[in-house]
Amino acid sequence: MTDDAAAPTADSGRRDPEPPPHGMRTFAHVLINTAVANLTTSYVWFALTFWVYLETRSVLATGIIGGAYMLLVALFSMFFGTLVDRFRKHAVMVWATIGTSATFLAAGAMYLMLPESELLRLTGPWFWLFIVIILAGSVVEQLRSIALSTTVTLLVPGPRRANANGAVGTVQGLAFIVTSAISGLSVGLLGMGITLLIGNALVLATLVHLLVLRIPEPEIVAGEGATGWVDIRGGWAAVRAAPGLTALVIFATLNNLVGGVYMALMDPYGIEVFGGAEAWGIALALASCGFLVGGGLVAKLGLGRRPIRLMLGLAAVVGVLGASFALREHWWLYGAGVFLFMVVMPVIEAAEQTVLQRVVPFRQQGRVFGFAMTFEAAAAPITAFVVSPIAEFWVIPYMRTDDGAATWGWLLGDGEVRGIALVFLFSGIAAILLVAGAFLTKSYRMLSAQYSEAAAADEAAGSIAPPEPTAPDEPGAAGASAPRTPPATE
Repeated sequence: MTDDAAAPTADSGRRDPEPPPHGMRTFAHVLINTAVANLTTSYVWFALTFWVYLETRSVLATGIIGGAYMLLVALFSMFFGTLVDRFRKHAVMVWATIGTSATFLAAGAMYLMLPESELLRLTGPWFWLFIVIILAGSVVEQLRSIALSTTVTLLVPGPRRANANGAVGTVQGLAFIVTSAISGLSVGLLGMGITLLIGNALVLATLVHLLVLRIPEPEIVAGEGATGWVDIRGGWAAVRAAPGLTALVIFATLNNLVGGVYMALMDPYGIEVFGGAEAWGIALALASCGFLVGGGLVAKLGLGRRPIRLMLGLAAVVGVLGASFALREHWWLYGAGVFLFMVVMPVIEAAEQTVLQRVVPFRQQGRVFGFAMTFEAAAAPITAFVVSPIAEFWVIPYMRTDDGAATWGWLLGDGEVRGIALVFLFSGIAAILLVAGAFLTKSYRMLSAQYSEAAAADEAAGSIAPPEPTAPDEPGAAGASAPRTPPATE
């Protein structure tokens, strides 16, 4: 190991730190801890969405909740990215977990103190305060996600980062599967109160594990040229420094405009088609096994030499799926479409992460990830806030009329939620057209060329780390009882 990580030279800010000897094992600990934390926030978040829709049957309410979540992510992502660049990654993760724990405890106290009927009154202040508190705890978790992305660069050798990002998608998919099933069952069988109790216990467990975990990071890796606590200028400068990276962020932002439709309407459609939150939760859990398939394929095979082309091609596949999985009101058609959707999503995410990790210097990655997340997350709530009321007050009622059925029945068939199907159809077509345009841009070719140059330089520098020793970890690395890294990331 060189001295670059411990004593940066004038050039070190432009190079990635060399991973420590036990970096992969430490990364496995960080990955598992983050997976449990994501599981917890997803569990509470899914439960909240199911609970509100079951009790109110309001597509508007669930759309506003989902849109508010993404809006808060957008508002705070640049701040989160600056924090990740300014402070040690371990400290950032600890304080993020403390923040989530505090908000979930406050939500539990509200549930105990107020009647459920008062919490569910959409026109009352307590409903929205309860929602905002849980939203805040879930949004703080995004700080950990940004920190996790930078620990891939910190702990994993360059040629294996695509595989590591695939492992991230795999464990996140596993968390999604578990929460998809247990959130619906938890709300349906145990109620929201017990759900919050379980969520609080899991958050505290991840905090305890984090407090005994050590991430080898010899010095605080401060953001180069950072100004203020929200370094928009630094994030923008780092994005502009990589030709074509701005276009990648713009594409992801526009693509998330379409994603906002699925965020707002996927759960209501699933609950109606499958006949209840419990059935939809189990179906979503089974369909979400696609996360494991997609993430596992990336962890095993990587992303190839042209991850940007792969990302765009799969984004077009998402558009095809969105346009077709609700053409008929059949549970099996929707379930199969969602399964394939889940296969594709971790591959797209891994491709974007891998490109950013390759072309952006480590010391600026927190701000770049935060910058990208700001604009990408801001897109989805715009669509959710617009689509939810349009769907509830115009499209759904229209499709239940004789005129709507006569106009679109040949394509969408019969059913109670053909209005949502119509929205899915046009959203999918828009996604396909967006990808077709992205393939024709000069920025796509420029960024692909820069990624290829960075990958070739990485390989030429001999950055593949030697096999890790089989002896127990040294104190202070990842803990003496650190498990072996899963084969997918070794």
